[in-house]
Amino acid sequence: LAALGVAPIFLLSVLAVAAVLILRAIDAEEAFSFVDGRLLTLIFAMLAVGAALQASGAVELIVKMLVPILSQLPPVLMIWVLYLITSVLTELVSNNAVAVVVTPIAIALAQALGVDPRPFVVAVMVAASASFATPVGYQTNMMVYGPGGYRFTDFMRVGIPLNLSIGLISSVMIPLIWPL
Repeated sequence: LAALGVAPIFLLSVLAVAAVLILRAIDAEEAFSFVDGRLLTLIFAMLAVGAALQASGAVELIVKMLVPILSQLPPVLMIWVLYLITSVLTELVSNNAVAVVVTPIAIALAQALGVDPRPFVVAVMVAASASFATPVGYQTNMMVYGPGGYRFTDFMRVGIPLNLSIGLISSVMIPLIWPL
């Protein structure tokens, strides 16, 4: 419904949660036991950082630096550059935080270039979710890092080629599905 413009996604998600609780598909105590408070805190903090970046003019500054470079590139390379920036950041910080901070930049960048922002946002979401090169960027990586006896370099050795492969595939496929 959100994709069709019927209602905002936030409203629909709140209604869905309310319906699940009212219909007793899951009780409130069990539902809240699955909410990770630290992750919510991080997401809210990054929303504040994202808002601060926009209010301070930092998003505009970043966009002004990137537009002259990206405007000369074909769509595949535009997506590739945005993917690489997001991918590097998501290996250093939580993927959720990177997605929240980079998405407004991607949207502003697309608007400045005069193209559809959806492919840029999809590239950010894929890159932020494809965190394979370090144990830092994604919670599951950290969960297997210690118990599995892995070293940091193990993640890099396997993860960097995987990140690059997914980036290349995404850079080709995203503009085909969502033309710029």
